[in-house]
Amino acid sequence: MNNKLHKNVQDFLAKPLPHHIGGLARMSSTEKVINPSSGSVLAEVAMGGAAEIELAVAAAEKVFPAWSALPPKDRALLLHRFADALEKHSEELAQLESLDVGKAITAAEGFDIPFGIQCLRYFADFSTRAQYSAPLEIKDMEARVWRVPYGVCGFIFPWNFPFTLMCWGVAPALAAGNTVVIKPSEVTPLTTLYAAQIAVEAGLPPGVFNVVVGNGSSAGAALASHPRVKRMSFTGSPEVGRKIGEACGRNLVPCKLELGGKGAAVVFEDVDVDSVATQLAGAITLNTGQVCCTATRWMIHEKIYDRFVSKATEVLKQTKIGPGMNRETQMGPLVSEAQRKRVLGYIERGKEGGARAILNGGMPSLPDAANGFYVQPALLEGSDDNVCCREEIFGPCAFLLRFKDEEAAISQVNKLHYGLANSVWSANLQRANRVAERMIAGNSWINAHNIFAYGLPYGGVNLSGTGGGVNSPDTFHDYLRPQTIARPLSE
Repeated sequence: MNNKLHKNVQDFLAKPLPHHIGGLARMSSTEKVINPSSGSVLAEVAMGGAAEIELAVAAAEKVFPAWSALPPKDRALLLHRFADALEKHSEELAQLESLDVGKAITAAEGFDIPFGIQCLRYFADFSTRAQYSAPLEIKDMEARVWRVPYGVCGFIFPWNFPFTLMCWGVAPALAAGNTVVIKPSEVTPLTTLYAAQIAVEAGLPPGVFNVVVGNGSSAGAALASHPRVKRMSFTGSPEVGRKIGEACGRNLVPCKLELGGKGAAVVFEDVDVDSVATQLAGAITLNTGQVCCTATRWMIHEKIYDRFVSKATEVLKQTKIGPGMNRETQMGPLVSEAQRKRVLGYIERGKEGGARAILNGGMPSLPDAANGFYVQPALLEGSDDNVCCREEIFGPCAFLLRFKDEEAAISQVNKLHYGLANSVWSANLQRANRVAERMIAGNSWINAHNIFAYGLPYGGVNLSGTGGGVNSPDTFHDYLRPQTIARPLSE
């Protein structure tokens, strides 16, 4: 490791880390957080359940009337102060994200932390110009829609982008006047707990921002089924998403589900082969392939297939694998041993099912990081009914397919029940837009993959999600409850 840890990070990790409830630290029994780059213990964190969730909901509920009553400009000022404080501590946050997830420190510094902070600023500013009262044109009536915050909003986040996804979720909810209870992944809770500490420093009122760490079966289930949570959001797998949706449905609580994907990249014969192959190789090594929207089905036109495979293989073989905190690292480890077993297991099942390995994947030889959870990139090719083509692996693995014409490519893309993000690559923009419109997904990208910007909606359909997306004005309005106010003019 050639990045010296910030003293604040050393101090933070040196003692058991508590929940943050009502602006106060609260301890409970603890469990160890493992450093995926080395397999060593990184920290001890409190692990809560229904009791801690109840306290957090009560704290959020208590402060909600005062927080929601603030003028939007006053809430925005506090959120900007929070963003300023996060920015001040961005070095520590980036180190914690790299240590906890295993991702390259350069990625944490260059994207995860600054882009998350930008989210707070975007929604803080948007809240000051949003329309909360919208007139309705109805004969003989004075009528309008009045939009108000729901109350306590619950959030359950995954382990792949802990800080960014936390900001994507809570920023619009807070800006709209709601209070929040957050359950981060127990595998990667560190930046969320550090952010809670910073929220106190920044002057957010106690109870506005609450964090409870715990398992999904205890803390997660308690939060999703809590009768006084008024709006729920979950980011994770379709399997768990169904359970969250069922729990919310029993309480008639609206639920936002941001779920998995099996993104397709359709590459036509008129592209710059070397450039596109390099970009798609980078897509599967980004965060070690632990990205729900990334391109893991590569559909390559038959005229350029062999050249494309050759270039992608060359790029992936040269990818520098190592500990996340090493600045030379391009791809760090997977987040856990369980995730490594899952990825390696999928690759073996794919080969047993008839797939041919262009790149075998497997575990690299890294003498300086022998106990970390590393894998090598894998490329497979074969039939589109192979398990590695149909199911989300969540690792640095792509499945390659040939196609000969536009109709065949579109048909192949739309075979699966996922619908998060696909891309089409072509110099012919008329064709690219035509194909993009026909691919079934929440997001269709042209000549790029993994495109995010505030103001650009991002969400899924089918197995990839329901209940609204993130990062846009629509997201802000998701956290406002509409009610009509009407007066007949004939009174």
